[in-house]
Amino acid sequence: PILAMTPVRVSLELFEEIGIERLREKSLRLTGYLERLLDEISGEGLEVITPRDPDQRGCQLSILAHHDPEGLHTRLQAAGVICDFRRPNVIRVAPVPLYNSFLDCYRFAEVLRGV
Repeated sequence: PILAMTPVRVSLELFEEIGIERLREKSLRLTGYLERLLDEISGEGLEVITPRDPDQRGCQLSILAHHDPEGLHTRLQAAGVICDFRRPNVIRVAPVPLYNSFLDCYRFAEVLRGV
């Protein structure tokens, strides 16, 4: 159906215009930046468990939450953060290079620090 095909076509045009190499480059920088921000607050009951080697991961980071992980996820969602929760204690975030910015990563870290 044409209505279902339209968003697919537009997204493919965006990927072609930007280029997968440029997206991967931004993904590496964005995810690395978020990882450094998370490392700064990791002593607060949080631990990044995603491989540190960028060649062994995409843009997603899994965060092991040692204290009240479900409550933390709920508070993050209430603060407007879109993330995923995997029982028993992992919160997953993904700074997607097509539409997330370095400021988004910084804001997430600040929200995480505050909740």
